[in-house]
Amino acid sequence: MSRKIPATIVTGFLGAGKTTLVRHLLAHNQGRRIALIINEFGDLGVDGDLLAACGVAGCADDDIIELANGCLCCTVADEFLPTMQALLDRADPPDHIVIETSGLALPKPLVKAFHWPEIRSRVTVDGVVAVVDSPAAAAGRFASTEEERARPDHDNPLEEVFEDQLAAADMVLLNKADLMEASDLAAFEAGLRPRLRPGVKTLPTRQSAIDPLVVLGLAAAAEDDLAARPSHHDAEDGHDHDDFESFAIRLPAVADPAALERRLIEVIAGHDILRLKGFLAIAGKDSRQVVQAVGARIERYFDRPWAIGEDRAGHLVVIGRKGLDRAAIEAAVRGKGL
Repeated sequence: MSRKIPATIVTGFLGAGKTTLVRHLLAHNQGRRIALIINEFGDLGVDGDLLAACGVAGCADDDIIELANGCLCCTVADEFLPTMQALLDRADPPDHIVIETSGLALPKPLVKAFHWPEIRSRVTVDGVVAVVDSPAAAAGRFASTEEERARPDHDNPLEEVFEDQLAAADMVLLNKADLMEASDLAAFEAGLRPRLRPGVKTLPTRQSAIDPLVVLGLAAAAEDDLAARPSHHDAEDGHDHDDFESFAIRLPAVADPAALERRLIEVIAGHDILRLKGFLAIAGKDSRQVVQAVGARIERYFDRPWAIGEDRAGHLVVIGRKGLDRAAIEAAVRGKGL
């Protein structure tokens, strides 16, 4: 019987560094043919576009499959299974499959999908790797207060998603560790340990940089021990994202990117935006600028030249809790001087 193709599920909350990890794995793939399945929450596929433009070996367009339906765990039969079958039926199937989930996805239902007969005999879940934004989590971004927990109607979907991702993990990367003091990181790791299954490794990372041999080769066969991976949603029939929403903002060329960044910081804080990401056209520049924002931390960099005939306009995806004031957010982002 031929060897099963290993699949690694990369999970983690919005902005934790999942796409950065995937890019790193591709850049240091050591000759392995890696196929990517990327799932995003929102209509504009930013992460897939970033990976397609990464310019490293193993990052060919036909090895990147994007499912922009918001959540793999919700539409496994409709989109994920046909995608997997198409990959497996190729004349040159991949050596390894990496699945980057949406930051709002629950990994356990996806692992469960590997029990489907069409997949189980040919693929195994080598491991579930959870990427954690250590400074944000340590600051209590996902935590409920004791007072909140005491209320009978208490509901914290951020905390539930975060805990489900940790509970399913075979390895946890404490990303952005360089932004924390060593003592604070150690205390955070100690506090995280009770949420993890026995034996799960935690490793600090900076910009998700880690030897691919560490994360691709866990041999966890995660599909065989689902019972050991508890979920807040085990008793539910499916899972949806009614607690969250996203929308895209189209921007003309930006004359003052620093002023735009200041407005983004203000609007993120003022509207409790969970994640903001996308691309900008900068006046007088021939390259596209990437924007990645989590809280008050904003990263901007040029990733590639604009293609001939490409629409030189900015597109930002805004993700937050249900009830975002779209009109106010878009007006604040646009501001003056664009």
